Amino acid sequence: MNSPIIENTIKFVQEQLKDAEGGHDWFHIERVWRNAKLIAQSESIDMEIVELAALLHDIADSKFNNGDETIGPKKALDFLIDQDADYRVIDHVLAIIENVSFKGGQQERTFNSLELDVVQDADRLDAIGAIGIARTFNYGGFKNRAIYNPEIKPDLNMSKEQYKSSTAPTVNHFYEKLLLLKDKMNTNSGKKIAEQRHQFMEQYLEQFYTEWSGLN
Repeated sequence: MNSPIIENTIKFVQEQLKDAEGGHDWFHIERVWRNAKLIAQSESIDMEIVELAALLHDIADSKFNNGDETIGPKKALDFLIDQDADYRVIDHVLAIIENVSFKGGQQERTFNSLELDVVQDADRLDAIGAIGIARTFNYGGFKNRAIYNPEIKPDLNMSKEQYKSSTAPTVNHFYEKLLLLKDKMNTNSGKKIAEQRHQFMEQYLEQFYTEWSGLN
């Protein structure tokens, strides 16, 4: 049974994301929320903060807001104030939202907590494995990107700005983000789950290149 604030947050997020791109819709949020609760079972953390941050972490993804990273935290802040949430909770949830994303992997976190570790792992798990592959190609199609171009090599040294503005083929994203996430997990539970999903992505790419080369 969810608490009233969690139930209200679920309804709020479902309404806000009802027309969202398929890889960043309510079902993405729901998976991250479930992942977070699963990982949190092995950690000594504030569960309410973890659940709220997981539910609100993509309430206004900058990718769909002209790169503006302030809209999401502002929406979350306004909602939590309206819910009369404790300011200690609000500050912690906003800090997680502001630090959870990958952003090219070159950014240092400006805030640290076990709750952030859990939510970040939960979000990253949804970016890898079978779901991660589906989300990656869905977003690539949404942006009308090429699936693969052997002449355009992955760039592993992009700045945050270059990463956010990249128009590279979708397969490059595996090397620029997805395959890097296994070694960036924070919690032991996250690491164990990521290992299997990472292996699945490697198998997928092997099959992809076999078919691309006509070697079946």
